[in-house]
Amino acid sequence: MVPTFARWVCRLRSSKVASEVRVGAHYGSKHCATSGGPGGAMRGKQLPLWRSVLGNADLLSAIGSGALLGGGFVAGHLVAAPPEDPSPLVTGIFLASALIGGWRAVLTSLQQLLRFQFDVDLLMVVAAIGAGAVGRIEEGAMLLFLFSLGHGLEGFATERARRAIDGLGALTPEVASRMLDSSSAAGDVEVVRVSSLAVGDLVRVLSGERLPVDGVVERGESSVDQSPITGESVPVAKVAGAMVFAGSLNGDGVLIVRATKLSSESTMARMVRLVEESQASKGRVQRTAEKFTRIYTPVILVIVPILIGTLCSLGFNFADAFTRAMAVLVGASPCALAISTPSAVLAGIARAARAGVLVKGGASMEALGMVDVVAFDKTGTLTAGTPEVTEVLAADGHSRESVLRIAVALDAQSSHPLARAVVRAAQAVGLNGAATTGAAATATGVRALRGKGVAGEVDGERAALLSPRAVIAGSEWPTPDDTLRAAVIAAEARAQTVSMVVLGSRVIGAIGISDPPRASAASTITRLRASGIRRTVMLTGDNSEVARAIGLAVGVDEVRADLLPEQKIDAVKRLLGESRGVAMVGDGVNDAPALAAATVGIAMGAGGTDVALEAADVALMSDDLSALPFAFELSRRTRTIIRQNVAISLGVVGLLVIAASIGWVGLGVAVVLHEGSTVIVAFNALRLLGYSGSRV
Repeated sequence: MVPTFARWVCRLRSSKVASEVRVGAHYGSKHCATSGGPGGAMRGKQLPLWRSVLGNADLLSAIGSGALLGGGFVAGHLVAAPPEDPSPLVTGIFLASALIGGWRAVLTSLQQLLRFQFDVDLLMVVAAIGAGAVGRIEEGAMLLFLFSLGHGLEGFATERARRAIDGLGALTPEVASRMLDSSSAAGDVEVVRVSSLAVGDLVRVLSGERLPVDGVVERGESSVDQSPITGESVPVAKVAGAMVFAGSLNGDGVLIVRATKLSSESTMARMVRLVEESQASKGRVQRTAEKFTRIYTPVILVIVPILIGTLCSLGFNFADAFTRAMAVLVGASPCALAISTPSAVLAGIARAARAGVLVKGGASMEALGMVDVVAFDKTGTLTAGTPEVTEVLAADGHSRESVLRIAVALDAQSSHPLARAVVRAAQAVGLNGAATTGAAATATGVRALRGKGVAGEVDGERAALLSPRAVIAGSEWPTPDDTLRAAVIAAEARAQTVSMVVLGSRVIGAIGISDPPRASAASTITRLRASGIRRTVMLTGDNSEVARAIGLAVGVDEVRADLLPEQKIDAVKRLLGESRGVAMVGDGVNDAPALAAATVGIAMGAGGTDVALEAADVALMSDDLSALPFAFELSRRTRTIIRQNVAISLGVVGLLVIAASIGWVGLGVAVVLHEGSTVIVAFNALRLLGYSGSRV
């Protein structure tokens, strides 16, 4: 589990406001830092090595056990007692070493046994007790010392991956400068807790401060380093109207930001929350390893007595047979196997999060590496998601203004990008007043027509904003006149998305909207092919003319247009039958079913809807598609590391079992090699934290 957070209040040097400080606790390790003022300094820094060691109970036990073990060997040399009559002092020192090194393993084993479960720790405890029973207490003490040392180093190494995740939550300031006078950047401010900010509040962010909220720049210009959220390697220029994220670092300008989300719903908060939840999701390899361990441990405990009996029947004395069986027991313990997958998955998730890719669990991380087909939604995914009205067509007897008036009434409450484009166009021509002639109207009973558009009542008449396909094919709606129909066909040929405006018994006009491709879309498709993706497909509900134009511009292999949400699911299922795995990338509510049906659902995290984010397995925490190739490459690298770890752990187990059975290695050597493999597996997994791929 990701470390929980304890909280206490500390005094700020530069403010009279108290600030909460988060301290992560795992193996007792702590991350303590203050916000350093309203902007906040980066918290969650790694502690000095000596403090990390003091906070790691297993390492402290290992140090104490090792010191006593060394003291026991020195005392034994000085006393020079015969092996058959060891000195009580030396025996006591070795016993103390064993107790200090093995107390945690003993407690864990007892807890497991009370639940009728068998843990790999039990094998170590049994081996140590067995060594002491035959008068080899020094080897039992060495076993428990190395076992606790291995656990301590494993925890110390794995904690680095956990801190990479914890550091995300430490980036957001605890306090913010809320504007009291919104007329100028130099107006009065009050320093408040970020948690008390409401949507719509204006926040002043000075140069060098971290942004406390997600919002839109109201005034000011600056360059903002938003790499913790989006993974972009260079600061991004921000002007009025630009979106900014909590946790980003402001550059050399002053920004006045209007909060668009509560602090608990910011992109950064959502990242941390979902990463914490992701730890409960285990991949297939990890689940298989855990099932194997639960069955394997009792089997080994049964085999060991059989081995002792076999050796005794072959002429070995009981002490030698028992010692050799204990060496086999140590070598057969699958400790390294138990951590081979979770350590790699955790490191992979942490590295992905640093690059702005939120992977929701081990199963998703593994599944990404199997994908060879990627399907994209169009609007808001391959396109910029900020379309603009480029043409308003009016039927005979109606004006362009009257067409736009009905359209904006129906779209006023929608958050869909096409609807917001209509609202912006209406505002640009002054349609923002009361419902009078020439002014904006108010629609009632507005409802979504899935895959077709919206409908309601305006000025007491039935009104709708529909796709041309829905108008032409639907018997319940009037058909446009020939002139308007020809104009619509021409607009679609120019790669415009067209919506027909219906009022009463007539189609009074149409609105053409253009949504250009994202700047990174074409290069992303190219890089996906280079990274091993063999096929890219666009799945869209838009008309085929618009879809083909966008598909040609970005370079996808195939375009499937005019799809209802149900048809997108069918398309994804067909692709699944033709590939090893399919990733679906989308951002809207209508993409959620297809995201859930795919092998891996990938949502646009910044601009995507909450429904899409919940349905997805992976979220891109910015609207930049360039993170996609990195995500697939990282997943494949993670799967490679998992395979390496499994091979190392099983290889060492097989080697030690054979070597110990025929007497080539004793108990001490078996312990050293066994614990060494565990540490090697942990550090091999941590190499993923430095993975760069095609995105740093």
